[in-house]
Amino acid sequence: MRSLAFNVAYWLLSILYASAAAFAALTPGRGATSWIIRRYVKRMVQAMRVFAGIRIEARGRERLPQGAFIIASKHQSWGDGFATYDQFDDLAFVTGDHLEKFPLLGTVLRKLGAIVVNNCGGREAREALKHRAADAHAAGRKILIYPEGNLAKVGEKFRYRSGVWHMYRDFDMPVVPLATNLGLFWPQEAFAKHPGTATLEFLDPIPTGLAKDEFLARLEAAVEGKTAELIAQATCRPVTPAVQVPTPDEVAKAAKLAAATA
Repeated sequence: MRSLAFNVAYWLLSILYASAAAFAALTPGRGATSWIIRRYVKRMVQAMRVFAGIRIEARGRERLPQGAFIIASKHQSWGDGFATYDQFDDLAFVTGDHLEKFPLLGTVLRKLGAIVVNNCGGREAREALKHRAADAHAAGRKILIYPEGNLAKVGEKFRYRSGVWHMYRDFDMPVVPLATNLGLFWPQEAFAKHPGTATLEFLDPIPTGLAKDEFLARLEAAVEGKTAELIAQATCRPVTPAVQVPTPDEVAKAAKLAAATA
C-alpha cells in the first residue's frame, strides 16, 4: 500500500508541477521555472517520507567548498535527483536525452539550464557537455553529474565515464564525490519502495590539477567505497565492494556484434 500511495502521489505531483513549469518556461528568464521545480522537488521528498516511509539524511555538508563546484554522485535510484537537488538552492544537472521524450519536459529542462547529453556518450556527447556546462559554470552554479551515466543496481557499478574529468579540467573546479544508499529503499525505477532512512554523504572534495587516470581512480574509489559502507550500515552486513558490469549500451553493442557475426 505504501508503494501504491507513493506512486499515485508521484504521478499527480509530476503532472501538476510539469504543467506549471511548462507554462512558466514561456516567461522570460528561468526564475519562475526554477521556483516551481524547487517546490516540486520539496513536495516529492516530502511524499517519499509521508507515503513511502523513506527519510533522507544528508551528511558531510560541512565538507562542501565555497563557490561553484561539481558534485559527482553514485546513481542507484530514480529518487537520487530529488534527494540531491533538495540540498541546494540552485543546481545545474547533467541528464540523458531520454528525458526529452516526455512532452514539454525538454522545454523545461532547457529553461532550467539543465545539461542534456546523449546517453550513448561519444564525441558529440562530450562536446555538448562541454558547451552546456560552460554556461552553468559562467553563472557560478553548482553542477550535478552521475559519472556512470546509468542507474546501477545495489552492489553493482558501471565504468566511470570521462565527462566529469573534462569539466573538472576545463573549468578548474573542485569535484565533491557523493555516496548514497537510496537504492536500498527506492531501487532504480522500481515500483516497490521500502521504508527506512537513506543516506547521502558528501565526501572530501578532490582538488583541481589531477591527471585524468588519477582523478577517475580517486573519484571511483571514494564514491564506491563510501557507498559500500553506507549499504553495509543500513543492512547490518559486511562491507562488500560493488561488481563492475557492462553498461546497457555496451550490452546492446555486443548483442549487435554477435548477431552480425552469427
